[in-house]
Amino acid sequence: MANKLELTWVGKEEEIRIEPRILVENPALSNMSKCVSKMGQTSIFDEPAVDNFDNMLIHGDNLLALKALESKYAGKVKCIYIDPPYNTGSAFEHYDDNLEHSIWLNLMKERINILWNLLSADGLLAVQIDDNEYARLFLLMCEVCREQNLKTICVKMSEATGVKMASVNKAGSIPKLKEYIILAKKDGIKNLDLERVPKEKWDREYKTYCSNISDNDLIKIKDILNKEETVKEEVDFVDNMLKKIVFLNINDVAIQETGSPATDEWCFANANRIVQFATLTGGARDIAIQKKMSLSDKLPSAFSIRTKKGKMYAIRADFNTETKLSRCKILFADQYLTVNPGDLWTDIKTTGLDNEGCVEFQKSKKPERLIRRIIRLNTKVNDIVLDSFLGSGTTAAVAHKMGRRWIGVEMGDHAYTHCKFRLDKVIEGEQGGISKSLKWKGGGGYRFYELAPSLVVEDKFGNPIINKEYNADMLSAAMALHEGFTYAPDDTCYWKQGKNENAYIFTTTNHITADYLASIDAEMQNGEYLVICCKTYDAGIEKLYKNISIKKIPQVLLGRCEFGKDDYSLNIVDIPTMEDEDEE
Repeated sequence: MANKLELTWVGKEEEIRIEPRILVENPALSNMSKCVSKMGQTSIFDEPAVDNFDNMLIHGDNLLALKALESKYAGKVKCIYIDPPYNTGSAFEHYDDNLEHSIWLNLMKERINILWNLLSADGLLAVQIDDNEYARLFLLMCEVCREQNLKTICVKMSEATGVKMASVNKAGSIPKLKEYIILAKKDGIKNLDLERVPKEKWDREYKTYCSNISDNDLIKIKDILNKEETVKEEVDFVDNMLKKIVFLNINDVAIQETGSPATDEWCFANANRIVQFATLTGGARDIAIQKKMSLSDKLPSAFSIRTKKGKMYAIRADFNTETKLSRCKILFADQYLTVNPGDLWTDIKTTGLDNEGCVEFQKSKKPERLIRRIIRLNTKVNDIVLDSFLGSGTTAAVAHKMGRRWIGVEMGDHAYTHCKFRLDKVIEGEQGGISKSLKWKGGGGYRFYELAPSLVVEDKFGNPIINKEYNADMLSAAMALHEGFTYAPDDTCYWKQGKNENAYIFTTTNHITADYLASIDAEMQNGEYLVICCKTYDAGIEKLYKNISIKKIPQVLLGRCEFGKDDYSLNIVDIPTMEDEDEE
């Protein structure tokens, strides 16, 4: 019996040995446009790429692509959003997600493990899912990410209207209106910048109108009250302005202006002048009483105080000093028009998105506003955002408009028909989604990559050989990746193709002789170490030099990983059958 509580499933302990593949740029599909908009406004992309990073659009199986990214980007990605197929058994136009739970969990586990490794120390992973796999996915993420680092957000994704409600009402069933977003943050669910949302209705506690003062003076008062430190001139200005204010009931003012009591619409329009009087307690109340008592017999309408902790408040002067719960602290409504949405997000419109981003992607497209809220939770300009289920390209499009660097992976043809098309439109300055709210004018670019084919294939006799699609550069890059080196060919030394601290790697299809090896050794410096990967070499020369090791390819690679498999997708439809165990 296991000594811990965990989710188990068929095949959980079976290791998936994923082949590290290289990524090959397709320059014809890359879009590295000039980074100045048609309006002549310079965009953030005019600056040189940070760490020589260019945005990446990758076409290929996303598990293989994640493995390809792992060696270079482990610990560097600030935010990851994925929206995997939900395993509902329903066939979408672009995703067939009919998948048995165990297979789905096996493939998700591998992805979550690599994604978690790609995150920075304070990185955030967001996984959107529905009821079908939420419970299992949450328990899986508890194992990988630890439960104390998780938080579930419930998002309204549909309306209880339309044709679907006819069948729901007829059957007496319950319509599906929501989905879940599981957040996982390496340092815990904290230090997040959660977007505040506008209140739907006016808070009727705000029912007092400030008259006899200009809008500009009100702005100055609020600015000074919010400052951590103030000078005497600023305090005097606030007190001089506050004493002029005349407090009126909002209904009286609204009736005088419109002939009717204050509606929500009227209140929101006049929010900068509407206040409520909140309770003042403790040391702040004592300071307010002392200041009130120090004033002359003729009290002003209001005055300011500063607490020992440095907080500055506006105080209504005619409060009752005898009660312990004095309602005298002035709160301006326009500073409280928004609320924290918490873990229930119902404010984002999720319907009517068929053509957002200039592409159709029915039933699977997520709104740009939703992705923007997730990305802004813990990123800033130039942070890296990743989506390995890019779909219609929403995450990359939003990250691009927000000035984040991005990596997007999509395996289907819509990497070309949807993602590339949409991102090209973003670069041109399309005005859908969040563009207008961000004043997006276009700019930037990306590089388009294809996942390389498997490095090792079988010949017609079933023998393993190096794939003939690999040229010399591709082979060198692939071997550097397999051996744990960073591929960075030296401009002056041909055998320094990749580096790992003071060690180098050299891959060649030439036969290595003793003389060839001696010529390389003669060029090596003290403390340098070299790994040579080749197809053939003279017998015994692998023992000639302690600082040079020779590995034969492809033999050295066999057994390390699963070569020749190109599809680890979650779109599997044929479910393997399990034989019943014999009864004892």
